[in-house]
Amino acid sequence: MKKSTIIVIVVIVLIAIWGITSYNGMVKMDESVSTAWSNVENQYQRRSDLIPNLVNTIKGYASHEKETFQAVVDARSKATQMQISADDLTPEKMQAYQKAQGEVGSALSRLLAITEAYPDLKANENFKELQAQLEGTENRISVERKRFNDTARAYNTAIRTFPRNLLAGMFGFDKRPYFESEEGADKAPKVEF
Repeated sequence: MKKSTIIVIVVIVLIAIWGITSYNGMVKMDESVSTAWSNVENQYQRRSDLIPNLVNTIKGYASHEKETFQAVVDARSKATQMQISADDLTPEKMQAYQKAQGEVGSALSRLLAITEAYPDLKANENFKELQAQLEGTENRISVERKRFNDTARAYNTAIRTFPRNLLAGMFGFDKRPYFESEEGADKAPKVEF
């Protein structure tokens, strides 16, 4: 074989090896983003599962707060109906998902604020346990959202840098959206009695 033929074959083999490892790396990163998304959904589901117990515990003490209870139930229902596949994360769907989850958080804030008017409720062990679980879940949601954003950022960076962006474009690896803070998230929720 000629020296030039050997060089061409080596170059082709090196390009093929680079393409295969780059593709496999992007697949692993894409799966990491999907896993991170599943973890976020898991924590939101945990919060949704805790809400009926919390509402029922508070109902016994504050039966006249029907409007607030209904707001919590409606927000939870709306949030649990909204499902987004990890393969179909678009900025619009992510924003709608965040809005629905934000409504749950806002309704829960109003519900927990009501408890300030009921000292017996605040002393109730069942309520204390539910409140602690809910606070822990909110922290877990925050951690999982951050992990999702970190994983999505690493993935987005990988598929947008040259020369991987060429492979990403050929094989349909699309940029993933991030969780962003909601408008007005820097302000305390308005609670009225």
